[in-house]
Amino acid sequence: MIEESFISSRRPSPLGGRKPTKDDLAEFATDNPDAIDDVLPRHPGQLSMLIVGINPGLWTAAVNAPFARPGNRFWPSLHQAGLTDHLVDASLGLAVDDEAQLLARGIGITNLVGRATARADELDKQELRDGAARLVHRLDDIRPKVVAVAGITSFRIGYSQPKAHLGQQDTSLIDGWPKDIGLHVVPQPSGLNAHYQVPDLARIWRGVWESIEG
Repeated sequence: MIEESFISSRRPSPLGGRKPTKDDLAEFATDNPDAIDDVLPRHPGQLSMLIVGINPGLWTAAVNAPFARPGNRFWPSLHQAGLTDHLVDASLGLAVDDEAQLLARGIGITNLVGRATARADELDKQELRDGAARLVHRLDDIRPKVVAVAGITSFRIGYSQPKAHLGQQDTSLIDGWPKDIGLHVVPQPSGLNAHYQVPDLARIWRGVWESIEG
């Protein structure tokens, strides 16, 4: 039985479980700032790790499921890291049981920017800065132990940290960041990022998780 705290309040896929067509994807290229629902528990302080994507892709928005586009390495790498007990297939939507498993393990998912685009580089710098500031404000309510932002280029822009590198960050450089919440930047898991394959990403996810346990 799913615990009450982990019962989903997310909307089902707008497409009712079918695969998006090209026409479907085009319809989600809008200015909607809430193109996809977050994966978050109902109460603060229940998350070990908050994973922060840059913004939803069109496929992700079409099925209302994070990192849903086929070929994205997010779910395979999370599973290979041992953070899910099976390989989640979110390509047609995120199953309630899969969401409950994430939340029960203390894993939540959100984005810096809620607007869906075909590529993250379609976002302007001010959108990223506004999204970065909004995340800092939200941390007081969500209270994860650690945050993992997936995308170094957008992180550098959003937090005005042009020299930042992948890995653990010095949060004293970010105005308002809570001192008791760790911060890591991990590679963008999109299939377009050829530099990091599933085993590489899995090793990085495991390192972030172990930083909590340690």
